[in-house]
Amino acid sequence: MSAKYTPSGPISRAIHELEETVIALLLGLMTLVTFANVVLRYAFSSQLIWGLELTLILFAWLVIFGISYGFKVTMHLGVDAVLALVSKPAQLAMALIGAAVTLVYLLLLLKGAWDYWAPFAGFNATSGHWFPTGFADSRDQGWYETEQIPIPFLQGWLEATFNMGEAYEKMPRFVPYFILPFGVLLMVIRVIEATLRIYRAGEGSLIVSHEAEDAVEQVAAMNKED
Repeated sequence: MSAKYTPSGPISRAIHELEETVIALLLGLMTLVTFANVVLRYAFSSQLIWGLELTLILFAWLVIFGISYGFKVTMHLGVDAVLALVSKPAQLAMALIGAAVTLVYLLLLLKGAWDYWAPFAGFNATSGHWFPTGFADSRDQGWYETEQIPIPFLQGWLEATFNMGEAYEKMPRFVPYFILPFGVLLMVIRVIEATLRIYRAGEGSLIVSHEAEDAVEQVAAMNKED
């Protein structure tokens, strides 16, 4: 039932490969930093003081970035028991309704993500309780820093652009927090793409169908072999 994503054209394939590369790099960096910390701790009685904080940030980036990728390639699990009981036209209507509700939820999440991140970057949060009605003055929090992570490059530009020329001792928080609005924006784009794909194909959904049944059948087959 799921309308699977297939890259078409060189640009789509390049973007698809870039997303997969970013996910692999995030996972690889998490593993590398954690492994290095373990070796330093037990072999040299030392550690990367910023290692744990960086790993947590990389994990957050991986999860949020991975959610949008999951929408794109239809990897998210869901329950389709009701869909299986209705006709094809009804399945399409229900899938489109589900996609529309998901999109509304993500737009609300995008507003919240921007409003949380913007003050850390010196921007204004949006006004309005549910949907943005404009921008409201926000207290500039661009001077907030991470606990231990150093700035590997562009320190002067970051200070001049986001901290009124004042020096940063550690990485400013708006850098790791940027994944919030950016990641949710990617989710919005991917859900719109998936919705259009479902509409054009006349079938499909945002979830992986029959995942549970396949797992049950595999377990049953293994039990019979035993």
